[in-house]
Amino acid sequence: MSRPNIIFILIDDLGWMDLSCYGSPFYETPNLDALAARSLRFTDAYAACPVCSPTRASLLSGKYPARLGLTDWISWSGTDHPVRARLVDAPYVPYLDTREQSLARTLQRQGYATWHVGKWHLGAEAYWPEQHGFDINVGGCHFGHPPAGYFSPYQIPTLEDGPVGEELTDRLTDEAIRLIRDRDPQRPFFLNCWHYSVHTPIQGKPDLVAKYEAKARALGLDRVKTFEEGEVHPKSHSVKNRIRRRLVQSDPVYAAMVEGLDTNIGRLLAELAQQGIADDTVVIFTSDNGGLATAAGCPTCNAPLSEGKGWMYEGGTREPLLIHWPGVTSPNRLCRVPVTSPDFYPTILEMAGLPLLLQQHLDGVSLVPLLKGEPSLAREAIFWHYPHYGNQGGTPGSSIRAGDWKLIAFYEDGRLELYNLRNDIGESCNVAGLYPERTRVMHDRLRRWRAEMEALEPTENDEWPWS
Repeated sequence: MSRPNIIFILIDDLGWMDLSCYGSPFYETPNLDALAARSLRFTDAYAACPVCSPTRASLLSGKYPARLGLTDWISWSGTDHPVRARLVDAPYVPYLDTREQSLARTLQRQGYATWHVGKWHLGAEAYWPEQHGFDINVGGCHFGHPPAGYFSPYQIPTLEDGPVGEELTDRLTDEAIRLIRDRDPQRPFFLNCWHYSVHTPIQGKPDLVAKYEAKARALGLDRVKTFEEGEVHPKSHSVKNRIRRRLVQSDPVYAAMVEGLDTNIGRLLAELAQQGIADDTVVIFTSDNGGLATAAGCPTCNAPLSEGKGWMYEGGTREPLLIHWPGVTSPNRLCRVPVTSPDFYPTILEMAGLPLLLQQHLDGVSLVPLLKGEPSLAREAIFWHYPHYGNQGGTPGSSIRAGDWKLIAFYEDGRLELYNLRNDIGESCNVAGLYPERTRVMHDRLRRWRAEMEALEPTENDEWPWS
């Protein structure tokens, strides 16, 4: 059997509720909804971290960020870290080490053409895509967002500026389509299509912005309470102990970005059909962390999930995930099994009929059984470790999900929070006090996992005035 082409579409900062097919009441995503209708749609898919760079490294390495030591977004300047508040952020590795045998390098060695298009944000030039097994790199560098915005000139060193006013998501899609058209038909390809959108700066095409301004008025969203100001946590000593939260999806500029993204993914998928290779191509669509719902303009709302990007709660890590494997995945089927970023490495190898590299993707589990209709995976739990203060107000912590139960351990005050996500998806009622034994067992398992990962932790700040 011939090996399938693989397209991995990763969106930056897209929230779990940001697609129509996941329940968005405001954004319009007809092309992604159509993809969902012929895909396995995951309800409990997670990014490995509530911020971008660690998740991206996890996808390519098959390892948890804690094992890699890459646990926070990579600062361009080196002056953003560590944050010093009640605690001092843990140190972290500011690159994806080239000693890792990345997914791209493995596929390249097995005969795949390997292309990266879009955001990278995994270290300085010595760690750019070409150093991790990609034959071609279009737009990937150390930047975490387009420095000059989404309209040309972009000032991205690995992407030539287009005509003034050209939009970046359009341009990256054009580049991806060009690679598909110019491919060697005798070789399968791996297209790592990692869009910069919908990361800040929030900028949309004027006609789409006007469309959603009118839609917001028609829905009466201009007359509802949009934001609330509230405490991060009553006991928290966060850098930002008061946080602005968005209560509804109503930002017309963000909505324009989402629709523009959807249109371009539609263009890319249409090209597969035009080239006659749609039935030979696996398409995976997901996001790198939760939607930006607090601080920094908070352009979206993840409700009913709690909080968003930069937080240990569900809004920070739960993601949309669509996987279309022609001839294998049944159309329009839901999967409620928890899955996470390291799982993609072994999954893609198995899809391609390649041997697993168990010494590399240590923390991933192949999702192929789920894609073929099995009801579960042989896994006890999944984990997160974010020993940092988030720009959005989140505080250092780590967490574990086992079945329907999730426990979060916060570092500032040793607080433990336990939630049953089946009954309380919004994490509104901490039941640690009601289930002390379950809390103890899960906390012990989390601590053993951190020890196994050799996870670095925040330290006390002797200069903090409240200590």
